[in-house]
Order: sequence, then structure tokens, then C-alpha cells
Amino acid sequence: MRLAPVCLIAGLVACATTSQELIGEPRAPLSPDKVQLFLEQPARKFEQIALINASSKHSFALTAQGKAEVVIRRLKQAAAKLGANGVLLQGISDESSGSADTTVGTEYEGPRGIIDLSLGASALMLERRGRAIAIYVQPEGTL
Repeated sequence: MRLAPVCLIAGLVACATTSQELIGEPRAPLSPDKVQLFLEQPARKFEQIALINASSKHSFALTAQGKAEVVIRRLKQAAAKLGANGVLLQGISDESSGSADTTVGTEYEGPRGIIDLSLGASALMLERRGRAIAIYVQPEGTL
């Protein structure tokens, strides 16, 4: 029974935070640290392997920069599983993942009428989403 909370947390973290659509031939998987991030097309010849999407959902990152780093890490991990040694970033955007709000109130009825006091708070929760193309960049010196 003590493993139930651990399994629940592991299940939430394992929920699909990335997706991919093959548009080329995958290769043997690589280590994610071998995947290079490209903001524009590389000068060397490359092959497109897949369209990939990732989000910062279920991460503990609080800042926009932290969430962007999570997205990039997840894009690289997804690309590495397909044997891509590069990720050609198409864009990162913010998306609402819901909101949380709470209200606390009290009411006082006195000889001169009713006084109703309340205090509320609301927060919009954002997650970052990234789109990229998993690519295999030919090593230097190859045709």
C-alpha cells in the first residue's frame, strides 16, 4: 500500500508530454546529450525524421525560462529515441492549462443590517509547448 502514492506520481509524470509524427526513417537511438539544438537550418546536409511536440506539463518548473528548458530537454529526448542528432526548433509558446481560485468569506448580521465580507484569489496556470523537427545532420566530410 505504501507504493501507491509513488506509483501515482510516476504515472502522472509518465503521461504524454511529448508526441511525434514520423516523416522519415528513424535511426538507432542516441543519448539525448548528443542532440544539438538548431534555431535555423544547419548548413550541412540533413534528413528530416519526425515532427515532435513537447510541453512543460507535469514539470516542477515555475518560471517561463525553466519551463522552456524543460520543453527543450523533452524535445531532445524524443529526438534521441528516434536516432536524430539534431532538433530544428519551430517555436515555443505559452498555453493555458487551467486556473485555480479560492474564496473565503464571512457574514455578520447585526442590529443595523448584514455585513458580508469576502476575499478571493485566482491564478492562471500556463504551460509552455514546443514544436520541432527531429533531424539527422550528416557529419562533416560526408557527401
